[in-house]
Amino acid sequence: MNLLLRCFWVYLGSFFRKPLSFLDSSILSFHVLPHDLDIYAHMNNGRYMSIMDLGRWDLILRTGLYRRIAEKKWNPIVASSFIRYRRPLFLGEAYELHTRILGWTRKWFFLEQVFVRNEKTVARAYVKGLFIGPGGSIPCSEVLRLLNIKTESPELPRAIAAWVERAADTAVTDGD
Repeated sequence: MNLLLRCFWVYLGSFFRKPLSFLDSSILSFHVLPHDLDIYAHMNNGRYMSIMDLGRWDLILRTGLYRRIAEKKWNPIVASSFIRYRRPLFLGEAYELHTRILGWTRKWFFLEQVFVRNEKTVARAYVKGLFIGPGGSIPCSEVLRLLNIKTESPELPRAIAAWVERAADTAVTDGD
């Protein structure tokens, strides 16, 4: 229930917060709630992933992409992610989630999501995702066309470029 309320709050907030361009950062503020905790009394590692959904949701809403993909019956899908936890978050602590698009390939979008408390990084995650529709995956160029974006992808950070390369080396079907 907590995540549904937070999701609704992000949705409502999108009407009152400034719109974002596609490469802007979404910044959301949260507090650690009792049901975010694990048995060690700090925020559960799975909860970080759920909160990251809210950052991506905010980005999609505030860029205006949501209305356009909903009309086409497209959905964003996370294919993979990796995260590094640096510091714990405890009950009641305030933190921010910064979400931004790093770049894209023909098929994949790559995002960075950073949890910040008191201007220090708590956790940093990288996410690889795409959009799917009734006919399958949607090329990034089609998604960008919906937002009238004609720019090339920013250069991907070395770690992300290596991730793309490793995925291509291990692909057995459609050349990730």
